[in-house]
Amino acid sequence: MRAFLSFSRMEKGLAKNSLDAYGRDLTAFRLWTEPRTGGQFPDAELLRGYLNHLYSNKLGSRSIARHLSAIRGLFHFLIAEGLIPADPTEHLSSPKQWSTIPKFLNRGQIEKLIDAPDCAKPGGLRDRAMLELLYATGIRVTELIKLRLSNIDIRLGLVRVTGKGNKQRIVPVHATALHAVSQYVSTGRPALLRGRVSPDLFVTARGTGMTRQAFWASIKANGRKAGIFHHLSPHVLRHTFATHLLEGGADLRSVQAMLGHADLSTTEVYTHVVRSRLRDTLDQHHPRA
Repeated sequence: MRAFLSFSRMEKGLAKNSLDAYGRDLTAFRLWTEPRTGGQFPDAELLRGYLNHLYSNKLGSRSIARHLSAIRGLFHFLIAEGLIPADPTEHLSSPKQWSTIPKFLNRGQIEKLIDAPDCAKPGGLRDRAMLELLYATGIRVTELIKLRLSNIDIRLGLVRVTGKGNKQRIVPVHATALHAVSQYVSTGRPALLRGRVSPDLFVTARGTGMTRQAFWASIKANGRKAGIFHHLSPHVLRHTFATHLLEGGADLRSVQAMLGHADLSTTEVYTHVVRSRLRDTLDQHHPRA
């Protein structure tokens, strides 16, 4: 397991959060299977028993699918290393995952949220710039907090993002977000650093880079100011970015490239959002609806 996780980090470039989740899932798998294997590698029958165990614990289909992905990855690694002769996960079926419509903000809500930070304070300038950039680009919160000062070109209006698997992509940034970032870089950031040096674009009052937890707390606090109390997270802004682009007529491939999705099917979930809005529009405005 340790060798597989090291391989996943070094060779596959999995992010720390993904590695932590894989580690937890595989530890649970080991603790359940070890007393039942007699010192042998688990076979297909035992794996089916483990899946039944997960179902009996009322885990959701997404959680079970993630467990199975970690187990499959482990056994594929064992085969590649020549440690087992056959893959016991070959005929295991993944649970059916229903596509849920992502939660997103309407245009009035996103404007109120972005206007919520107090820009008279350095931290407010930073929070405003982070919200603007998140809504302007649709990048993940992990990608946002990892941005370096050198990653954004304000003159060209581009940001270079390092996503999952250390894959880099270039995302355009509109003028409004660039203005907010420029204000933060020129006044807010130096006030937070107070003479200290940091390569990070977004920093705290201690001079260190922003963390996921700190930005999560910030977006919750600004959400309360804007009157948005439910289901608000950094990922909601990513969903909002994609939804508003598609509503404005953007093509799916362009949205896929900006979001950094490896598979177009991941981006297609947003077309369900647009279809549902079309349904609402028809129901509200058609005389025979």
